[in-house]
Amino acid sequence: MADQTAKLDWRDGRVPISTQFDDPYYSLDNGLAETRHVFLDGNDLPARFGGDFHIAELGFGTGLNLLVTWAAWDKAGQPGALQFTSFEAYPMALSDISKSLTHFPELNEYKDIFLDEWAAGDGPTKFSNGPALNVIIGDARQTLPAWDGRADAWFLDGFSPAKNPELWQPDLLKSVGQHTKPGGTAATYSAAGHVRSALTDAGFDVTRTPGFGRKRHMTRARMGHAE
Repeated sequence: MADQTAKLDWRDGRVPISTQFDDPYYSLDNGLAETRHVFLDGNDLPARFGGDFHIAELGFGTGLNLLVTWAAWDKAGQPGALQFTSFEAYPMALSDISKSLTHFPELNEYKDIFLDEWAAGDGPTKFSNGPALNVIIGDARQTLPAWDGRADAWFLDGFSPAKNPELWQPDLLKSVGQHTKPGGTAATYSAAGHVRSALTDAGFDVTRTPGFGRKRHMTRARMGHAE
């Protein structure tokens, strides 16, 4: 079996760049602010937390989205149980994840628990006083259709559609729609026309909104209540 571990270069020793996809794992400007703008604000979080809330994600990467979400949920008073499921084909080595996350010191308390209690391939993990995480390793085109869950919110965070078209194919985004609860949402930094069209075909009401930093636009989507 081929090595499925992510292969990296580092820009300025700070930002991991995937050599498989020639794309950074997070914004070269401010990865923390990007995650908050695109994925939290894009899914109306933390306002929607409460009861049992399930986030699903395409592309786990460094785990930054998880930690930012965990911090927001914690700051909101941990309203209800939070579950986070991520689909990742090329998991990063823990040493690379740790190096990536050192640049976000305000997340240290969550990072330390995460690195102590999780390892790729371990299956579902319930963190101490934290959310439940399940990183499903493999090609999402196979693993997502086989998943039996449905999410309240999706973080669509694969590498750019131009570099990683497999994670933006209409069939996969249709599967995202099929695994979204009525009234659920999705958000992505991408505003590519074919991505918005595929999300529309998957049953979402799609809106183009202001993007983060140098990106003019991003995409927000909401699943209709009618089945």
